[in-house]
Amino acid sequence: MPASATKSLRIAVLADSDTRWKWGALTARRLAPAGAGVRLDGHLLRGRATPTARQLGEVGVRADSLREVTGVEFLRAVSEEPYDLLVLALVGGGVQAMLHGLRHGQGPGRRPVVVTGYVGVVYEKLADGLLLRHGADLVLANSAHDADRFRAVYEGVGADASAVTEVALPFLGGAPYTGPYEPRTVVFAAQPSVPDRREDRAYLLDRLIGHARAHPEREVLLKLRSKPGEHTTHIEELPYQKLAQGRDLPANFRLVYGHMGEVLDRTDLLVTVSSTAALEALHRRVPTAVLTDLGVREALGNHHFTGSGCLASWDQLDAGHLPAPDDQWLARQGVAADGSYENAFDAARARITALLARPGGLPPLAPYYTRETAPGYLPGILARHHLGPDGAPLPGAPAADKAPGAVRQVVRRAARGAYRHGVQRVAPVIRRMGEL
Repeated sequence: MPASATKSLRIAVLADSDTRWKWGALTARRLAPAGAGVRLDGHLLRGRATPTARQLGEVGVRADSLREVTGVEFLRAVSEEPYDLLVLALVGGGVQAMLHGLRHGQGPGRRPVVVTGYVGVVYEKLADGLLLRHGADLVLANSAHDADRFRAVYEGVGADASAVTEVALPFLGGAPYTGPYEPRTVVFAAQPSVPDRREDRAYLLDRLIGHARAHPEREVLLKLRSKPGEHTTHIEELPYQKLAQGRDLPANFRLVYGHMGEVLDRTDLLVTVSSTAALEALHRRVPTAVLTDLGVREALGNHHFTGSGCLASWDQLDAGHLPAPDDQWLARQGVAADGSYENAFDAARARITALLARPGGLPPLAPYYTRETAPGYLPGILARHHLGPDGAPLPGAPAADKAPGAVRQVVRRAARGAYRHGVQRVAPVIRRMGEL
């Protein structure tokens, strides 16, 4: 019987980082039809960015169960459980591998509805990322702007674009801005990999500290995503915490962690290069500045905000400028500051309800990439997740027949720590030596 008839829905979310877990779990809850009970099982893909307990606590999204798995373990788990909905909150290659694994493992009877999408602003690898996500029943677009771009990519290669479904970012919310507050608070939302050059990150830190010195009556916060040794969606080789060590910091300057929504509760000006936090702030009508100091460039992602009215430099902000967002741009970007946000997931919910009620179940998943369309690309993507070219688990792939023992857990933690040490300490030194 379809879940819509029983008023209950069983959902599995597979995520590969803290930010994607946040997106996937919140999306799953928003996709549940009105009045449906929900059981949410979380699966964290084992890898370099598997979130720590602290990161999961900061995200603040609860699940009925939560465990760490490999891709093959996840495929086995969902083949053994009667899930109605799967949310794949992964990088593109991970989504593609799971789609082929699910297609291979699909037996007779009903299969779950498969949903995927993006955790924030899509400013790079548009075609690559989209085609790796093709084959899901719903490919969620966070705005009308993205929906148009997604359909254009699929139609341009002759792929079915009907899965593209417009929604909004699931974590927008909070009370509208009612400031100014006392003291006035300026928040810089840091990003793990933008910018990626030491000189650029040091420059931004210097300007933020300089703003605090120039405005001693303000509270100036550097909002950080993770602590040293933790990873998020992107690798952070040069954490701001380390760049700030040994500096003479003014009394009104602080480094902070925590939930972005709680930080925005006291923010008078949100400053960033291109963080999705800008969209969270704009949704709440918090004054928001997207920096132009390092240029407006695709590599930085701030080109996405052209036309927003939010582009500004530190010189302008130091002088008291407050950017004024363009309402038409906001509407196209799914920010929904006009109050329409509550209806943003209606179309997706309706599609899922219809798919779950489809007589005879759903047809096999049909990704654009196959051994015929991408014979030199697809096998490598599947192999990274221990899957063969047909989506079947490779010999020796990790099994899910028992929980990892204490020794295996220690080895995994040690290996992950060694990887992060190599990324954050050894790799930058090697690059600097190569530049000599």
